[in-house]
Amino acid sequence: MTQMTGARMVVQALRDQGVEVIFGYPGGAVLPIYDELFQQNDIRHILVRHEQGAVHMAEGYARSTGKPGVVLVTSGPGATNAVTGITDALMDSIPLVVLTGQVPTFMVGNDAFQEADTVGITRPCTKHNWLVKETDKLAETIHRAFHVATSGRPGPVLIDIPKDVQFATGSYVGPREAGQGHYHPQVKGDREMITRLVEAMETAERPIFYTGGGVINSGDAATQLLRELVDATGFPITSTLMGLGAYPASGKNWLGMLGMHGLYEANLAMHDCDLMINIGARFDDRITGRLADFSPGSVKAHIDIDPSSINKTIRADIPIIGDVAHVLEDMLRIWKSRGRKVNKEGLARWWAQIADWKKVECLRYRNSDTVIKPQYALERLEALTRHRKDRYICTEVGQHQMWAAQFLGFEAPNRWMTSGGLGTMGYGLPASIGVQVAHPDALVINVAGEGSWLMNMQEMGTAVQFRTPVKQFILNNERLGMVRQWQTLLHGGRYSHSWSEALPDFVKLAEAFGCKGIRCDNPADLDDAISEMLAYDGPVIFDCLVEKHENCYPMIPSGEPHNRMLLGDDTGEDAIKAGGAVLV
Repeated sequence: MTQMTGARMVVQALRDQGVEVIFGYPGGAVLPIYDELFQQNDIRHILVRHEQGAVHMAEGYARSTGKPGVVLVTSGPGATNAVTGITDALMDSIPLVVLTGQVPTFMVGNDAFQEADTVGITRPCTKHNWLVKETDKLAETIHRAFHVATSGRPGPVLIDIPKDVQFATGSYVGPREAGQGHYHPQVKGDREMITRLVEAMETAERPIFYTGGGVINSGDAATQLLRELVDATGFPITSTLMGLGAYPASGKNWLGMLGMHGLYEANLAMHDCDLMINIGARFDDRITGRLADFSPGSVKAHIDIDPSSINKTIRADIPIIGDVAHVLEDMLRIWKSRGRKVNKEGLARWWAQIADWKKVECLRYRNSDTVIKPQYALERLEALTRHRKDRYICTEVGQHQMWAAQFLGFEAPNRWMTSGGLGTMGYGLPASIGVQVAHPDALVINVAGEGSWLMNMQEMGTAVQFRTPVKQFILNNERLGMVRQWQTLLHGGRYSHSWSEALPDFVKLAEAFGCKGIRCDNPADLDDAISEMLAYDGPVIFDCLVEKHENCYPMIPSGEPHNRMLLGDDTGEDAIKAGGAVLV
């Protein structure tokens, strides 16, 4: 075994794990590791402006590549600043390895300078965490951390490394010698259960595939198998926010996103189906609405690698624990061996019903010649960029996020980075930098609202320093749009603190950071302005001034089932008026 310091072990372990880039911010408790980083050229370090930004960058990197993102921060406030991003990654199943410095072992528990109980604080928001007190165990812990982060349901792990452990000398072991420990998640699904699901598929009259981020996390094989299964069976397919791109938006069986701001036809199909096949989704409350009325007449199959997700929220009639790719492979093989049977007559009636629902045109809106509607801004962004095979889209959180999911089409996985479960404002800007670092020649656009964007705007300094040409497309309604929308619909239009009266001039802000600023407030100028943004070879802040009080529809009101949705006035649906919308 090779002898080396703990700090050198960290760098060597990262190198042996194939890490090419880490996102971090130095401090006293991690200076030995930073000194080792200085003395090598294999691993690139991206200096962020805030530790939350570091974790979101690592999330963007991980989500767009399928590789684990790596973060390095110091003790105390460095670690606590990272907690929001770590929790975000846990909710959305993003593989991260977070390395935090800690005070020397002999000072732990003495309230030393910049000490925090990092392991205790992060226990609820990591898949697993470790405090390494012996240098001889450091390399083994790092290797096993990568295994835990990337195996089973992916997620963030954290290793807390005291400063004296970094200075001390110990024995280094490589990944093979370290082994994988005791964590071996089940990847093959139960054959009997898969056969039961295939039997249900053969007779179902109103089936639907309901897919989530687990399909994308399972890798390219899973998405290819999913597409083959959908096209072969002719079943309709919908997706959660996190699953967009697993099946192409241009695919003939695609119904669009479902859930609180999902499409009318997707939500009604979910409500009225007789066989729901959940593949890699977790029945999130934004999807289910009122639990007692969620898809009341369906047989529910649930495929998930995480056993704790099965029957956690919705009881599964056909539970299948396993990796999506493995289960889909077995499903296809069994279905083909049994004669590729489906209920053709039932399916024909089902598609006719879906076609009727699509006639509602739930995304229709009243456009304007004088003010930019946010939907129109995204329609034009889609039209001017959809030909780009190297396009990656990030978002912040709010109305703009839902409009982006509705109006932007995703043909491939790993091209859509957004904060789903935690709904973290401030996610998109740093995430876009992480994506751009991973794909330096790609077009990376962050669709933002001005409120979310301001939360981590300091990371534009990172974008400029590392020459990442990220495009920040801000739909600026001068409001906290989703908060304002809920206040309109549920709180009598009492707009309690839902906008700021001191917003910056985003063009001047861009100039202050050393990048390009563009402002557009006229629909007639929008295409030229977007083209200017796309043509510029550096970071851009695009201030798109949009309608201030536009609401995001469809919307399932709180406490309502899927078949009770608010639609915009322009849908022409004969329904009940409710707060400036129609309830259908």
